[in-house]
Amino acid sequence: MLKYFRAKRGQKGFTLIELMIVVAIIGILAAIAIPQFASYRKKSYDTAAKAELKGWYTACQAYLTDYPAKTISLTNCAVGDTGVFKSSNDVTIATSATGAAQSSHSGGGKIFTVDVNGVMTEAAK
Repeated sequence: MLKYFRAKRGQKGFTLIELMIVVAIIGILAAIAIPQFASYRKKSYDTAAKAELKGWYTACQAYLTDYPAKTISLTNCAVGDTGVFKSSNDVTIATSATGAAQSSHSGGGKIFTVDVNGVMTEAAK
């Protein structure tokens, strides 16, 4: 078995040029991938904020179906252990006096707003 792993006569392994070419190729691939990674991460933050806001809106609609005389607020519909909807630690949801709600991710990205009719808009942070 050891004969199989021993180098044959005249073969010494990789040359320095071959190793340098491989390192250069890996460097080029890394230079292309790193900027793309940052944009993918930002898109994932936006998607998380949008998903949390959609979930919050759905939870509020369910709450208003059960309690039609109540109004939507963070205490009765959204955040906390006693509320209908619990958002993740990274996403912040805030309501306004008009009934609209905004969500954003702590990692950055856009701010998403949903009004009482369920229409979602986005704005840059």
